[in-house]
Amino acid sequence: LSMLEELFRHPLYNLPRPKLQEDDWLLRLKTDAEAEETEQEEKSNRDSVTITWTRDEETHPPWLRFHLGISRWELYDRKDLNLAQLTHYLATQRILGAVQKKGGTQLKLLVSFPNYGQALLKPMRQSRDAETDENLFYFSDFERHNAEIAAFHLDRVLGFNRIPPVVGRLINVTTQIREVTTDERLSRTFFTSPAGNVCFYGKCEYYCSVEHPVCGRPHALEVSLATMLPDLSLAPRRSWRSPWRRSYSRTKLAHWEKDAAYCDTVKETPPYNRGTRLVDLIDMAVLDFLMSNMDRHHYETFEEFGNETFLLHLDNGRAFGRHSQDEPSILAPLVQCCRIRRSTLLRLRLLSRPDFRLSDVMRESLAQDPLTAVAPLLSEPHLSALDRRLATVLAAVQSCQDRNEDVVYNDLDEHDDQQLGENP
Repeated sequence: LSMLEELFRHPLYNLPRPKLQEDDWLLRLKTDAEAEETEQEEKSNRDSVTITWTRDEETHPPWLRFHLGISRWELYDRKDLNLAQLTHYLATQRILGAVQKKGGTQLKLLVSFPNYGQALLKPMRQSRDAETDENLFYFSDFERHNAEIAAFHLDRVLGFNRIPPVVGRLINVTTQIREVTTDERLSRTFFTSPAGNVCFYGKCEYYCSVEHPVCGRPHALEVSLATMLPDLSLAPRRSWRSPWRRSYSRTKLAHWEKDAAYCDTVKETPPYNRGTRLVDLIDMAVLDFLMSNMDRHHYETFEEFGNETFLLHLDNGRAFGRHSQDEPSILAPLVQCCRIRRSTLLRLRLLSRPDFRLSDVMRESLAQDPLTAVAPLLSEPHLSALDRRLATVLAAVQSCQDRNEDVVYNDLDEHDDQQLGENP
């Protein structure tokens, strides 16, 4: 077995879950009676579309199986064979259309596939080896396609399963975007560069100009394709402002940056005063610190599940910008609250061991992505930075334990250290 396979066979990655009840699933198939009623309505509607799948799971496209697999506790089951089918679908299916997605500060496209599949496309902006300019503020950094891909793999390696599957793909800018787009705003921004490359820049707040184009070579372009979540009309999501949101100002500091006891207030504020929301947020802070993502101003949850559910780790394009420098302030939720989930801590310790070194596991995981055939998705300095930052996280936890007693939130009550492969 490979190192990644051995890791995923470890007891910490195979913890038993309570049996899911009907209200623990985000979506469900209609009953036969409901399906028949819908069918009658569609027949009476001349504009209705013909659907090629039935209640039989084998007829469902991979994106639909992914949606139906979302539960209260995780976005996907790592053991689900549909994950490989889903990423293959995104990496190989014919692109039928591409339009610019509204919202956000940088260029991204919504692409469509056969059988009603969709994905969020982010184009390559800079080379793998390039580091973010140290003079740039975090809110004006590029969004990187390889960061979105690597974030999905890191989230999975950490055992969180809270980022929708993302895959890399080499596309043809001309035949797979320019010739299939119905977006006139986007279409008007295409041009051929002096070097003979086909370029475009779209319309957005940052880096959408002739001076900052996205260019093929001359037509080939690397992109990331992220699986879309269920439509908001089917599965509404709530957006939460992070208590540790940055000021997004060149001169001002956020309140948490000036008050060392800031977490005391957060702990008394709903929804962080009960349940797992606080340790969920600290999980997210650990993920962000490892990949150096300072751009976490909000997070989302599915409304269907109320406050008893996981956090969605969306929009990670500004991660992996600098490997030569770490940003300690990203760990503020952990350092100020001195709280961490036991399962998270044990997995972090496991990934610090030589036989499961985080950089080695990530290198192997990323090698599964199609774009690795072009070049490794993370350069070696970025992989080394993961090990260095992991050591920093564990040192921060140890510092907390030296000063406090109630640091570890025990989500593994029924398991002792020996069962989890740890020394007592």
